[in-house]
Amino acid sequence: MPKLGFNLLNWTASVTEEHYPHIERLKAIGYDGIEIYNGNADTAAYTHLGAHLKEIGMDITNVTTLDAEANPVSPNASVRSKALDKIKWNIDRCADCGSNILAGPLHSAFATFTRSNIEEDEYKRSAEVLYSAAEYSKQANVILCPEALNRFECYLCNTMEQLVKLVELTGHSHVKGMFDTHHANIEEKSLPDAIKTIAPHLAHVHLSENDRGAPGSGHIDFLETIKTLKSVGYDGWMTIEAFSRADPDFANAINVWREFSLAWDIAESGYAHLSKCISAAGH
Repeated sequence: MPKLGFNLLNWTASVTEEHYPHIERLKAIGYDGIEIYNGNADTAAYTHLGAHLKEIGMDITNVTTLDAEANPVSPNASVRSKALDKIKWNIDRCADCGSNILAGPLHSAFATFTRSNIEEDEYKRSAEVLYSAAEYSKQANVILCPEALNRFECYLCNTMEQLVKLVELTGHSHVKGMFDTHHANIEEKSLPDAIKTIAPHLAHVHLSENDRGAPGSGHIDFLETIKTLKSVGYDGWMTIEAFSRADPDFANAINVWREFSLAWDIAESGYAHLSKCISAAGH
């Protein structure tokens, strides 16, 4: 039976104790766990969060991004070194809060473009950084799940085909791949075919509506998606990643300029819709 998660980026990029009531309400709705963005610089916050989650019986996964000053594909060795250090910092935060998944566009800097064709050396440099990071994450039992983003947010990995190329080039047991319906809706010809492409390496899934609102309110066919995930043997996290303007700095960084759905409507109706799809898919 897959686990249903909810990403707290719907409210904040920096989880603190003031968000614990949100977590408890998500548990009451029926979620198995939460996902957080590692945006809090206070490392103690992750240990406290982990203890709270253990106390209430909730699990957790984590996501992060990299910036131009810490870019794994940079030809500058010092920039790549900073990328490795930042990924390691995020792995440590996963260990602090009891997570074994670190997802996100770990392959390259977010919204950083060369405005030229992709070079093979960029994949090689990214793979080298990911391999070194995976050697570190292996000690903490954290799986790295680089994410393909749409063309407006990155260029190295837009599709599952490109992501498979990177994961296989990396060649490490602790580097897998993830699938996000929002990005796939933009970049893939067929969501089922994309899932089948990444299936041998798939370790994390984001179920996101086409506009980042409540799952079931747009045109993503979640039943077909979940049926396909079942058909390829995926039985891991299925996490809702929806965005709002609750955290203006984060919203501005990802070009979210309006509310797509009310925050708690996303959590409640999204859970109801996806639960029905999971049941109808035979999970």
